[in-house]
Amino acid sequence: MAAWNHSLRAKALAQQDNDWNPGAYAVFRDFRLRPAYDLLAQVPSLPEGEIIDLGCGDGAVAAALHARFGQPLTGVDNSDSMLEKAVETGRYKALIKADIADWTARQPALIFSNAALHWLPDHCALFPRLAKMLCTGGVLAVQMPRQFEAPSHVLLRETAAALFPDRFDFGTYRPAVAPLQQLAGGLCQYGALNMWETSYYLRLKTRTEGHPVRHFTYSTAARPFLAKMDAHEQSDFLAAYDDALFIAYPPGADGGCNFPFLRQFVVLVRGASA
Repeated sequence: MAAWNHSLRAKALAQQDNDWNPGAYAVFRDFRLRPAYDLLAQVPSLPEGEIIDLGCGDGAVAAALHARFGQPLTGVDNSDSMLEKAVETGRYKALIKADIADWTARQPALIFSNAALHWLPDHCALFPRLAKMLCTGGVLAVQMPRQFEAPSHVLLRETAAALFPDRFDFGTYRPAVAPLQQLAGGLCQYGALNMWETSYYLRLKTRTEGHPVRHFTYSTAARPFLAKMDAHEQSDFLAAYDDALFIAYPPGADGGCNFPFLRQFVVLVRGASA
């Protein structure tokens, strides 16, 4: 784990293929921020202490966190390119480059994580570990996609396995995001829980090329698949994925489509009674 600073600017700007693309991710910023604001609305008042934006990305929620609480804000992410953009917000007292799987903090007042923890496995161990870091009265607030059984994500797996069976085998696949009931069993001992799921019905606009849903998943869910393909294979994969999406999400007369997207929310107040 290392503090991120401008000495990494050259590396961030010479972005590697496997790094996040802030521009592509930001295309659907409004859709991606609404769940963050819905999560923030359920965070109660905080004790004094540090606020952690865990998996901060390009700092999209930094202004809202700062405006709401006005306490020291630290961003944590493992992407140079995203941290480069987060610097530009001017909202963080510190930005740390770290793998959030083994990142630790000392008694923060809030660990806020918007659409990041679904990339990590073993949530039944991860969430209690994060809860134990909090100070008394501190809050763990997490929002994650739970879209893994929707056509948008199932078709990624099916298309990859059909085209490249030597690289993709989902015979034992299990979604990383644990059901709320399962998470609650490991978290309730640490304090008061507020947990829910929401389906957002997004209206995606028509595209000059490809299906609208493919453009939404391209910068996020599709990344691990595309990382295992060369440019020609990526083209074949995206074409086949497009074909499947046009059946699963038929476009309307305007070329756009409705896209239901399920998200999961967890808010824990450390040491509070239920």
